[in-house]
Amino acid sequence: MVLLTLLARLSREYHWKLAVAHFNHQLRGRSSDADERLVERTAKKLGLKFVSGRADVRKQAKEQGISLEMAARKLRHEFFGQAAARLKIRVIALAHHADDQVELFFLRLLRGSGGEGLAGMKWRNPSPQASSIQLVRPLLDQSKAALRSFAEEQGISFREDATNSVLDIQRNAIRHELLPLLTKKYQPALSRVILRQMDVLGAEADYIAQEARQWLRAPQGKPFATLPLAVQRRCLHLQLATAGIMANFELIEQLREAENRSICVNESLLVSRDRFGRIQVRPLEKSVFNKSAKNIKFEGRGGVLGVDSVEITWSIESMSKRAFRAPKRVVNYEQFDADKVGQQAILRHWQPGDRFQPIGMPSAIKLQDLFANQKVLRSQRHRVIVGATASGELFWVEGLRLAERFKLDKNTHRRLKWRWKRL
Repeated sequence: MVLLTLLARLSREYHWKLAVAHFNHQLRGRSSDADERLVERTAKKLGLKFVSGRADVRKQAKEQGISLEMAARKLRHEFFGQAAARLKIRVIALAHHADDQVELFFLRLLRGSGGEGLAGMKWRNPSPQASSIQLVRPLLDQSKAALRSFAEEQGISFREDATNSVLDIQRNAIRHELLPLLTKKYQPALSRVILRQMDVLGAEADYIAQEARQWLRAPQGKPFATLPLAVQRRCLHLQLATAGIMANFELIEQLREAENRSICVNESLLVSRDRFGRIQVRPLEKSVFNKSAKNIKFEGRGGVLGVDSVEITWSIESMSKRAFRAPKRVVNYEQFDADKVGQQAILRHWQPGDRFQPIGMPSAIKLQDLFANQKVLRSQRHRVIVGATASGELFWVEGLRLAERFKLDKNTHRRLKWRWKRL
């Protein structure tokens, strides 16, 4: 409301043509509607065109599996971009202030953002919906306290969002708990220090981005492997962003450290990096259930067996009942009660309807649900190898825990040692 008042006053001198856009997030019922009415009345009083939009942010966040704040931002910017395009407006002014910057710094710091993210919002940048529309933030160096004081002095009406005090929202917890603690206990001038640090990080991030863009424009320049580490990462980040792929630190590092290694980024795409530092994106072939299986017999004291690209080395040995201890967890290695597994077994791929009782769980669950809980990508599930007894009961699932019924206990006479690897 302060921004609106200031722009309306300045427009008389600079002959700006203003319109007021308000997005109703529908998160606070009647209070949200009251916000909208206040903005509409103010726009009418100032003689400005008023446009509004609304959406069920809570429903959108649930459907897309994202936070309320992220869903609200996405829907709000979509509305602003569409309204600006319809009204043939090329600049959208937003009222972000210095306190927003400081909160954003800690929010992104806790999420593991790099220098570009920690630099915060810029005074001017393209709209995420349309690069031809610019977002400007004229109040970015003003504190919330200064804006509130100005509003009170000038008699500017405003409404307080009650959800700003809800501590379940991380930004609010940072605002009401973390920042007051740091200011009181560690740095009285916290906001000034953080804003200065953001400025330093922003300048450094801009330089690295400039170097990365220059290298990307010159394919015959320095070899990728000789670039400074920060520039390598930014080159990969920029290419992923251009391809519409959300880049996180783990993905960038996987691409940076190994050339020509395909990495699954979602259910439909694979990415890799060639030796020249260029990102390759290709569709992931649709997975189908693999019917291949192999019957095995545990004859002798041990052996090597496998199905498709998984190789398993096994051995059977007697166990002493004295001072039984559960085996320690070792990567790609399990131990089973050999007598419960039996003399014969089946190695095969996951199939529809498979159920499995992981060690420690009270009952069996669908393997499909277990994959979802363990965040195993759908595209990878069809590759998973399982071990089943002759009667069809699963005792092992590749990469997951062994089955509860087949674990070693004080009554185990023989144990089956099971070590596997992908070729």
